Amino acid sequence: MVVDRLRRAGYIGAMNAPTPRTALQLRSLIRPGGELELTLAEVPSPPPGPGEVLVRIEAAPLNPSDLGLLFGAADMSAARAGGSKSRPVITAPVPETALKSMAGRLGQSMPVGNEGAGVVVEAGASPEAQALLGRTVAIIGGAMYSQYRCVPVADCLPLPAGTSPKHGASSFINPLTALGMVATLRREGHKALVHTAAASNLGQMLNRLCQAEQIGLVNIVRQPQQAQLLRGQGAAHVCDSSSPGFLSELTEALVATGATLAFDATGGGKLAGQILACMEAALNRSATTYSRYGSPTHKQVYLYGSLDPRPTEFNRSFGMAWGMGGWLVFTSLQHLDAGTVQSFKQRVASEITTTFASSYTQEVSLAEALSLEHIAIYGKRATGEKYLVNPAK
Repeated sequence: MVVDRLRRAGYIGAMNAPTPRTALQLRSLIRPGGELELTLAEVPSPPPGPGEVLVRIEAAPLNPSDLGLLFGAADMSAARAGGSKSRPVITAPVPETALKSMAGRLGQSMPVGNEGAGVVVEAGASPEAQALLGRTVAIIGGAMYSQYRCVPVADCLPLPAGTSPKHGASSFINPLTALGMVATLRREGHKALVHTAAASNLGQMLNRLCQAEQIGLVNIVRQPQQAQLLRGQGAAHVCDSSSPGFLSELTEALVATGATLAFDATGGGKLAGQILACMEAALNRSATTYSRYGSPTHKQVYLYGSLDPRPTEFNRSFGMAWGMGGWLVFTSLQHLDAGTVQSFKQRVASEITTTFASSYTQEVSLAEALSLEHIAIYGKRATGEKYLVNPAK
């Protein structure tokens, strides 16, 4: 009766009959001898406990954080394909110099996939679990590149009627990152912010969010077409790092917005230091007195990604009032009370096809995800080439 009512209300389609008690799951293993092995393993799909639900996963994004676990420190340019079409096996060497950094996971077959979405096909006895039966939900908790996942109700975000798993697949990491960045800005007393790799799905979300919240945002991209994309979405300040005049253009955008906070997705190279130097130059435009210690206004850059694997380099040309450090979304959310975090999740659910919408260039099955052809594309972590895994495909 509950399922029938939900179907009539538009939440679900026809339910499949009986759920299999085993399911395929993508696993990543680094052997002690220095070889990565990616496989599809058959794992148990147990009935849910009282406060749990069993979800048929129909969409799970390949985020940069997922690729870090999927590939580890392996040299994917030397990857080899084996196995069969339905059960592919990918192997790749892990350089000896990188094995030490992988010590904590050597010999462990690890499931991959931080988040995803699908339909609840079985529910435990608790009222909270029963209320989700037949609903399309977004979920977080790891091992999402699986045909089925049994998860606690607390890890589920019910999606509005008519929302597809594809639309809800990226409901946690990118949306909560965008909201967490704005929360950090407010907590630390900044008035505007800078974001790198800004044409990504996350960058586009942050652009829409900052427009809605009337927060100044300086977007840094790496290609002219990415700059054009963001300007077409209403971005007021877009700086292309491939432009000969990039640093002067960035300084002017910082003067216009007063941004003293930056979130850098690249991590390596000189960009973080360049942002701090341009912030200092922008602040000095309005300085009335000279100080050999530079501007007293604090400038902060947070490194939250590693798109550039090189060491972080900077020339200390930005005075003494500055900071550079790491930033993780779920660590940042710990500074907020539970009610605020819950309100963030509800906002994401209600705006999942607008403010927090995601786009994908390819949708692949579990087996297709372990294709050298597809790995060569999504393994680049390139903006505009985001993949979606559909384990039900």
